Amino acid sequence: MLTLHFRLWDVYDVAVLLSFTLCMCHIAGTVSIQSDQHSLTRSVQEDAFFSVNVTCSDIPTFRWTFMSSSVSRTIGTWQPGVFTNITEDYSSRVRAHRNGSMSLSDLRLQDAGYYVLTVTDVSGNSKDAGFVLKVNEVLFEDIQYLSVSAAALGCLTGLLMLSVWLMNKAYKKIAAWRRRKQMPENDATELQPL
Repeated sequence: MLTLHFRLWDVYDVAVLLSFTLCMCHIAGTVSIQSDQHSLTRSVQEDAFFSVNVTCSDIPTFRWTFMSSSVSRTIGTWQPGVFTNITEDYSSRVRAHRNGSMSLSDLRLQDAGYYVLTVTDVSGNSKDAGFVLKVNEVLFEDIQYLSVSAAALGCLTGLLMLSVWLMNKAYKKIAAWRRRKQMPENDATELQPL
């Protein structure tokens, strides 16, 4: 019976050790960030949606940061249902989502760069995910401006050509009228015999 008691005790110890190991593995991997798209290309004045799927055993804190070759700044920090703190530069253009995703509206050329999401749980574990945003200029507005300018210049050229043609006609009529005025009215030419 004594050997049976030790055998059960060994199984219990193994179960406790296994539970402790699984718990430590779970705690070590409490934060996970997944995203389908890490590179986005948008045009000026469009919106960008940085979609993430965050799993966390505790209440996560999300912090988004923007980095480019010339600047690095925090966009905002929030906890779902607790607080939202978006910086003044982005307050009118950023929308924070409960799952950590972020919407950035009315894009500008200066928004092109690298975006980093840092997720931190209550116990201090954190994970980062990076996104690259490329912002293109809208070319059709340039073409539209060019076509409107060309149409306006074409109309102006047509008006100038019409006015030159009308002035030429008026000049010819005035010149003919002056010639008629200078001619004697009764020109009596006498024929002389040869």
